[in-house]
Amino acid sequence: MAHQNLMNNYFNPNLVYNEKDFRRRFSMRRHVFERVLHDVQHVNPYFRQKMDRAGRLGFSSHQKVNFVLRMLAYDTPANAMDDIYGMSESTCLDTLAEFCETIVQLYKEEYNRQPNQVDLNRFPCKDEDRGFLGMIGTLDCMPWQWKKCPIG
Repeated sequence: MAHQNLMNNYFNPNLVYNEKDFRRRFSMRRHVFERVLHDVQHVNPYFRQKMDRAGRLGFSSHQKVNFVLRMLAYDTPANAMDDIYGMSESTCLDTLAEFCETIVQLYKEEYNRQPNQVDLNRFPCKDEDRGFLGMIGTLDCMPWQWKKCPIG
C-alpha cells in the first residue's frame, strides 16, 4: 500500500503533487530522481523488488530510493523511517549503505574528477547566470568577505 501511495502521489499520470512539490520534497527534479532510480536498479540488484522471507513482496525500488534520498536531504535518522515507511532501522541503514556505494560506483568517473577545459569554460557561464562571479579557483566558492566571520 505504501508503494501505491508513493506512485499515486508522485509518479502515476494523475499524480497528487506537481513538479514544484516534488522538487521541494525531494530536493531534486523528478527526472533526476528517475535517472538515479533507473541507474541504481540496473547496477545493483539490491534495488530491485523481491519477495521477502515470508513470501510477500518486499520494498519497491521507488520506496528504497525515496526514503534514502529523504534521509539524506532532511538528515532523518534511520529509526524514524519505521514510523513513516514501516522499514526497520537495520534495513534503512543497509539500504543507505548500498545506495551510497552504488552512487559512488556509478558516478565517480563523471563527477569526482578534476575539471577539464570544457568544464572550466562552462562553469563561469552557469555561475554568472546565478549571480556568482569568479567562482573557479576558490575552494569554498565564496569569494566575498563575511562581516561576522569568526576567523577573519
